[in-house]
Amino acid sequence: MVVADVDETPIEGERPADLVERLALAKAHAVGSMVSYRAVVIGADTIVELDGHILGKPIDAAHAGSMLADLAGQTHRVLTGIAVVASDPTQGHPTTITTFVTITEVDVAPLTVGEIDRYIATGEPLDKAGSYGIQGRAGAFVTAIRGSYHSVVGLPVAQLADVLNSM
Repeated sequence: MVVADVDETPIEGERPADLVERLALAKAHAVGSMVSYRAVVIGADTIVELDGHILGKPIDAAHAGSMLADLAGQTHRVLTGIAVVASDPTQGHPTTITTFVTITEVDVAPLTVGEIDRYIATGEPLDKAGSYGIQGRAGAFVTAIRGSYHSVVGLPVAQLADVLNSM
């Protein structure tokens, strides 16, 4: 895995789905430009959106607590953008094959301040969009999902497999 150095700042007025698709494509093109061999490069970006507001990664524990308190007892959306590009150094810049966005609705149980504080103390939420990882301890907070579990984790495996199989 190669991490792309891409500015993830939303453009003013940019819709969440447009943001994750743009960032996934920027990441795939950035990495595709670095490889010195023919390759298929996959870029991905995931965000959490609650009532039209994008919840990125928390800046500190207090910010994580605030985000988790906002998510508690609510339904939010997790959007993952995927971009697949072909990289061939003899052709110059990478060529976009396809992009897509998956959207999954996630229901979170009501949480007490104590539950939030104990979860933050694990350190797990500090590098995750929306301050939680469904695949970790916060999975116990999730009461239902509608859509792709793998998309919430960060890579919609089934949808990506369909794209790759059709190539």
